[in-house]
Order: sequence, then structure tokens, then C-alpha cells
Amino acid sequence: MKPYVLLNSAMTVDGKIATENSSMKISCKKDLIRVHHLRKEFDAIMVGINTVLIDNPKLTIHKIEANKEENPVRIIVDSKARTPLDSLVLNNDAKTIILVSNEAPQENIDKLEKKSTVIVCGDNHVNLKEALNKLYDMGISSILLEGGSTLNFSMFKEELIDEISICIGSKILGGKKSKTFVDGEGFKQDECVKLELKGIEKIDEDVVLNYKVIYDH
Repeated sequence: MKPYVLLNSAMTVDGKIATENSSMKISCKKDLIRVHHLRKEFDAIMVGINTVLIDNPKLTIHKIEANKEENPVRIIVDSKARTPLDSLVLNNDAKTIILVSNEAPQENIDKLEKKSTVIVCGDNHVNLKEALNKLYDMGISSILLEGGSTLNFSMFKEELIDEISICIGSKILGGKKSKTFVDGEGFKQDECVKLELKGIEKIDEDVVLNYKVIYDH
């Protein structure tokens, strides 16, 4: 068994989710509030190590009124245990779980264990299927994935995403170094992930699309 996973993201009309330095806000203020309402509904929120290193996010509910106890568990996919000890995700606002692989230096794991729960799963990289099974056994039944392009692709490849909620911001960014919604090696044409449109919502000048993810077996 694994947790239910909703991938939430925002991208420009041309499919970019971040500038090179991740400084541009893609969606409107009302969409950011929508995201924090989503965070309130899920047991945990998951990001990759690159998001932590570049953005240093809190990964808490702070755009709307909420008690500290309502913050979701923060999950970081960090194969080499590179999460800086002064990262905001290691503060006392919520519990944090860091997923690492056997490649992670024990010295880094020992330091991180003083501020978080560290789970080792996978050899060179975090084994995402194994990790989600362990998280489910720990009582986490739902995860809001706010991953970058690399983690998004890996989660799709392992068929771990159940639903997508994506805001299309009314912007065009362009640029070869701007991150796309999904990166990685890509799928073959006959292996692409299929989606079933479940809903459309207009928020100011942006549009939120909700999809069910369909995997062919």
C-alpha cells in the first residue's frame, strides 16, 4: 500500500515551472492561497532536495490561518543527505522526514537525525516505491507533491502519482535553462502518461486544471 499522491504545480503557458534562479512567481496570489488550503488537507508535503537548496521553503501552512498542529509532515527526497542543517524545513514548525539512499554519508545522516527522521531506502538513489510504502506504514495516507521537474518525472515513471492539480499562469517565459513541468529522460510515445480531465477553474487570469492519472498495465 502507498499514500494517495496529488501533484500540485504552477507553470507558464509554455510549460515552465521556474526560472533559472526560481525567483519569478508564476501563479497569482489567489492560487497561492488555494495551495495552502490544499496543504491543510494532506498528511504530508513532498519536495526534492533541489527545491530545498534553491528555494529554502518552509513547507508549512502560512498563507491562510492554521494552527501549528495542522502543518503537514515535510518529506524531502535527498539521496545523498545534502539538506543543510540550517534549512527552514528543519525548523520546529512541523515534523520532517528525509528520504536518503545507501549512498548518503553516515556523517550527514547522523547530523540530520538530530533534527528530523531519516529513512534509508535504495542504493544509488532513493527507491520511491519502497519509500512510499514505508511512509504509508508510518501512518501517512496522503501526500501533496510539490516537486521540481526531476522528481515529478521520477514519480510518474514509478507510477506513484494519482492526481494532478496544475495552475497555468498567464505568462510566457521561454529560455533553455528554465525548468519544465516534467524533465528527465522522457517516455516513449507508446508509454506516455495519460490523463483524464476532471475539472477546470479560472482564478483571476490563471486557469487550474485537475486531472486523474491513468497508467496502462
